[in-house]
Amino acid sequence: MNTVADIALIGLLAALWLSAGLLADGLPVARTAAEMRRRAMLLSTLVGAGTAVYLAIPVVTSIVPGPTAAPAAALLAGVPLIVVLATTRRRLAQVRGGAGAFATAPQAPVSPGLIAAAAHPLVAAPLQVTGLAALVGLPIAIGVVAVPGAAVASIALTATGVVIVAIGIRHALRHSRLSVGAMAPLKRLPKQLAS
Repeated sequence: MNTVADIALIGLLAALWLSAGLLADGLPVARTAAEMRRRAMLLSTLVGAGTAVYLAIPVVTSIVPGPTAAPAAALLAGVPLIVVLATTRRRLAQVRGGAGAFATAPQAPVSPGLIAAAAHPLVAAPLQVTGLAALVGLPIAIGVVAVPGAAVASIALTATGVVIVAIGIRHALRHSRLSVGAMAPLKRLPKQLAS
């Protein structure tokens, strides 16, 4: 078994997606539009690199002789990766474009609408879930957990499910709190306009 190659591939996959998840968590706290654009570009690069590593795993394991567990370990990250490519990538492009609108004023503060867009649950949550899924695949790559039929797998999947729900709730609450600042305050109309 190619344990070293499996650990290297799945470890790199987990490192890229966990880094992307951490960076996405800090995206809404950027102080300037230029900083937010820089972070969004780096985040897009990490998403591209993580996708490339995910797609390279079957190719690399077919080149290296011997049995391997890397494709089975990487399979866990497949579903959240599809969500990232379907939704998060588009939202990141919107954040990057919105922050790029302030290119002539790089020190301009970030607008509340842009902060709310960067804090949307579909930006950070899929990245963090993909990183978590890749991390859960690491024991499979090491050979500690055999797939299928491991008793440890059901415990790991249950714990992962609980963490995924907690990540989703956290990001939904955060977006809800930050999106309030993006809405125009509703004030009472002056008496002259009301009549």
